[in-house]
Amino acid sequence: MGELNLGKAEWRKATASGDNGQCVEVATNLPNVVAVRDSKNPTGPALIFTRDEWAAFLHGAAHGEFDI
Repeated sequence: MGELNLGKAEWRKATASGDNGQCVEVATNLPNVVAVRDSKNPTGPALIFTRDEWAAFLHGAAHGEFDI
């Protein structure tokens, strides 16, 4: 995948998450990938997914695949 510059990431979180600082943030503006991080640790590590992996996750979440 090569070197990925997260400095260009435009992080966003769900509007329903509020301002308590305990959110997952997502950056979808990076070429060919989606980055995910913990808002409590914005300078910490980010998880990187291909767009296909992210789409599969969203599909699974929307269809109850991960319900406990």
